[in-house]
Amino acid sequence: MMTMKPISWSSLTRRCAQPLLALGALTASGVALATNDLPGGPKVNQLNLHDPVTKIGEQQHFLHNFMLVVCLVIFIAVFAVMFYSILKHRKSLGHKPANFHESVAVEIAWTIVPFIIVVIMGAMATRTVVAMKDTSNADLTIKATGYQWKWGYDYLKGQGEGIAFLSTLDVSQRTMSDSGKPSGDDYLLKVDNPLVVPVNQKVRIVTTANDVIHAWMVPSLGVKQDAIPGFVRDTWFRAEKVGDYYGQCAELCGKEHAYMPIHVKVLSTEDYAKWVEGKKKEMAALADDPSKVWTLEDLVARGEKVYAANCAACHRPDGKGAGPIKALDGSPVVTDADKSKQIQILLNGAANGAMPAWKTLSDTEIAAVATYTKNSWGNKTGTVVQPSEIVAARK
Repeated sequence: MMTMKPISWSSLTRRCAQPLLALGALTASGVALATNDLPGGPKVNQLNLHDPVTKIGEQQHFLHNFMLVVCLVIFIAVFAVMFYSILKHRKSLGHKPANFHESVAVEIAWTIVPFIIVVIMGAMATRTVVAMKDTSNADLTIKATGYQWKWGYDYLKGQGEGIAFLSTLDVSQRTMSDSGKPSGDDYLLKVDNPLVVPVNQKVRIVTTANDVIHAWMVPSLGVKQDAIPGFVRDTWFRAEKVGDYYGQCAELCGKEHAYMPIHVKVLSTEDYAKWVEGKKKEMAALADDPSKVWTLEDLVARGEKVYAANCAACHRPDGKGAGPIKALDGSPVVTDADKSKQIQILLNGAANGAMPAWKTLSDTEIAAVATYTKNSWGNKTGTVVQPSEIVAARK
């Protein structure tokens, strides 16, 4: 027979007070976590949409406010008539109810009036929707590919054609999140490589995804477009003001959904040209000769950086993994003498996309991260993966 231990009043009070004390501590810490408005991003106690910097964004703001006013007027009119009827025609005042079945005039009125309102609202919105879908005659075309959980950008056409890079949450932001100590106005919005575009030029964004559905959304630019695996969608914007503008993935794309920000940096025409020149020089420097033979130490050093930027978010810096994410420390695939097993997973992914494919990385980067994982933590295999082996595996 099970017996229950009596709980004293003081014990019960103490247990009930613990959540309140925790809430008080959190509220007190909120003073230390005070933030300011983020230009191009969210504001403190923001009630409206982000400040627009495009014509489309301005039209969206106008339509948003116009629809709210129309809805408010309808709300006031309907409830005013309803409450007037209730108060002025109640039984306590001696009002005698009328005996009728229908009114043709009323039936026509409440059919025609809403129809006219809907037509007006639809006509006003159609102009903006059509403009949002007109991606023709773009000055610059960029493909945005959603990955779990980062964005890949490829400059397809226009000034900067050929530039490609990945944009990932800045490592410092991840560290703050893991420690439970958020800081800064751009918390969880700072990335390592922002998307850079010129001011006053039409930028077409072509979206797709590598694994699950994502959505590329930057409120200040007035753009939001789903990125769907196997499909190509597009949208566009023309920023009229130099600055930094922030957004986030707007589809629930998995456990790291909150760590997939978007940062668009709009530069003047001159500064953008300088950025393009510098970025191409940087890419040329990183385009290692795949025939070069590397030492174990050099590959491990290079691989550590690649791992921190692309792998540590899921597999953890210590290689232990978390939940369904498999550990790399002691992994049979990583420590296997047959290097092709790990190379194929790095190139093609695994587990139905849970492990993404990393074909966007260079041959040297894949070789380096493979060598790093084979020789880090408890994996002291001494195995070296050369870039030439990645070139062969791609074929």
